[in-house]
Order: sequence, then C-alpha cells, then structure tokens
Amino acid sequence: MISITGQLAIRTISGRLGLFNVGRLSTSIGEFTIKDALLDQYQEGKYRGDFAIKQIRPSYYSHGGRLVVEIRAELEGMTLEDVTGLSREDEEHLPTNVPDPLEEDGPPPTPIPSRRIPSTPAPQPQTDALASDEPFGMSPAAPPSTNDIDAELFGTVWPLSETVRLDTTVDRQRLRAQCTRLDQLGFTMDFKTQTWTRASP
Repeated sequence: MISITGQLAIRTISGRLGLFNVGRLSTSIGEFTIKDALLDQYQEGKYRGDFAIKQIRPSYYSHGGRLVVEIRAELEGMTLEDVTGLSREDEEHLPTNVPDPLEEDGPPPTPIPSRRIPSTPAPQPQTDALASDEPFGMSPAAPPSTNDIDAELFGTVWPLSETVRLDTTVDRQRLRAQCTRLDQLGFTMDFKTQTWTRASP
C-alpha cells in the first residue's frame, strides 16, 4: 500500500440502475480511474487530499463496440482537505458513457425496495374476519414498520445516532441505498470527517 497526495475528481452519472459516481485521481506518479463504492457517498466535485492506494491494476470494459482499457487504483482510504467544482478539463476526462460499477461486479442486482416512507400511513380498510385468509382466530400479519425496514438496511450501524459513519465494506448496492435513506432522513455528508450528520431542525 502507498500513500500519496493528489486530487480526486468525482462525477455523478445517471445510469440504468440509478445514480453512481466515478472518479479520476491525479497524482505525481500518474492518473488513475477510481470506481470504489465509497465514492457514492460524495457530491460531484474535485477533492484534494491524501490517498491510501492498496492496488493499481489494468481494467477493461466494452462499450458501444469499443474495448476501453484503463488503469484503475483501488483505495484503502483517504483524508480530504478541500473541494472545488469540476473544471471543463475535469469533465472532459470523466466521460458520462461508462458502465455502472454494479454491472461490472456481476449479474444485474435485485433492486433494494425504495426506503421513502410516507409521513402518515394510509388508512386501512375494515375487513370482515370471516373474509380473511388467515386461520380462524388469527389476525393478519402487520406490515414491517419503518424502524424494521431501516434496521435491516443499516445493519450494525442501526440505531442511527446524530452522527453516522457508514461501513463502506458492505456491498455497493446496500451502501447506495443507505446514502439515499440518510438523505431522506435529513442527514448531510461531511467529506472531511467522512461522516453523516443529522441537520438541525
């Protein structure tokens, strides 16, 4: 593993499976493509800091009848100092017609259900006990609560405190769903501490 100072340009792309981030890391030893899952926590922009690289390897994918070869770096971690907007040059080096890393990881994943929860539950119609499919004397099973759904989504991070640090080693699809849910719950990402903080009411 090596640690090196550089600039990481992150671009958000809308793909078949939703939004995802890709990055390009510029350092004194070269430029590398970054497609690590941890990028999906960040907003589009150019981040300056120190990067711990655990592996550098060639990678390729086919797109539109072309074979694209890139040098990819895998990150162990990073310490970020500041962020600026993407320049025109950055945008040219970060094309939008790249495959979603979720599709590179294997067969198309089973979508995780949307975690948007209505503010007030819809009223349930009254049912005749005799019309129920449940065995005599048993009530229909209650649907899972918001807490049950969130507990399953966040796993060991649940219950959420005012400040949350996500486990970026979970699978990419789950990490994206966690970021989406935190945003819905009013959390914002602090790129310097790499934690999510609940916004003040």
